[in-house]
Amino acid sequence: MNLLVPTATEDGEFHGPSIDEFFPGALLFEGTAFEINRIMLVRFVAVIALFLVFWLGTRNMRVVPGRFQSLVEMGLDVVRVNIADDLLGKKDGKRFLPILTTMFFMILFMNLTGVIPFLNIAGTSVIGVPLVLAIVAYITFIYAGVKKSPKNFFKNSLFPSGVPWPVYIIVTPIELISTFVIRPITLTLRLMMNMIVGHLLLVLFFAATQFFVFQLSGWWTIVGAGTLAFGLAFTLFEVLVAVLQAYVFALLTAVYIQLAVAEEH
Repeated sequence: MNLLVPTATEDGEFHGPSIDEFFPGALLFEGTAFEINRIMLVRFVAVIALFLVFWLGTRNMRVVPGRFQSLVEMGLDVVRVNIADDLLGKKDGKRFLPILTTMFFMILFMNLTGVIPFLNIAGTSVIGVPLVLAIVAYITFIYAGVKKSPKNFFKNSLFPSGVPWPVYIIVTPIELISTFVIRPITLTLRLMMNMIVGHLLLVLFFAATQFFVFQLSGWWTIVGAGTLAFGLAFTLFEVLVAVLQAYVFALLTAVYIQLAVAEEH
C-alpha cells in the first residue's frame, strides 16, 4: 500500500502527486461487484474506529464520567447543542439529532484518515461517500418539509410569498435550481474537493521532502527541511479542516431542515 505518490524515477526527476492516487487498483475481489481498493479499506477502518470509540466511551456510563466518556459526551454535545438545538429547537432538534450526529462523526472519522500514517487518504476524498451523505441530507430536508406541510412545502419553496405573479417566471426556476439541485451538489463538492486538495498538498510537501533529502541530498537537504516543516504545519491545518468540514456539512443539513420546517411552509 503506497503511502506517497512516487517522487522520482530512475531519471532523477521530481514527479508530484497525481489524481490517479484517488483511483487505486483493487486489493481484494478484483473484477467483482465487491471489489475493495485502498480507499474502500480506509473507509472500513474509519467506520470500525468510529464504532470502537463510541462503544468504549458508552459501555460503562457513569454519573461522574471518566475522561474518555467526557470526551465522547463533549463530541455529542457539539452536534446536539451547537447544531440541532440551536437551529431546530428542542423538539425538531431531538427528531433529527440521530441523522445529524451520524453525519458529523462519519465525516469526521473519514476525513481524519487523511492525516493518519499508513492510511494517508481521506475516505471522503472520492465522490461515493460525499454523494451518499448529500442525498441523505436532500431526502431528509424534503421529508421534513413535506411532513410539516404536505400541501404547501413545494408550493412555498417554488413560489415564495410576496412576489408579484409575473416575477415568478424568473423566481421559480431560480428557486427550483437553488433548492432542489444546487444544495446536494454543493454539499458533495465542498466536502470532496476540500479533502482532495488537502491530500494533494500533503503529498506534495512530503514527496518534495523525500526528493530533496534522499534524491538530491547535499545543500538541498535545507530545502527539504523547509518542505518538511510546511508539511507538518499543513498536517495540523488539515486536522482543523477535517473537523470544520464535518461541522459545516451537518450544520448546512440542519439549516436546510430548518428552512423546510419554517412556519411559512
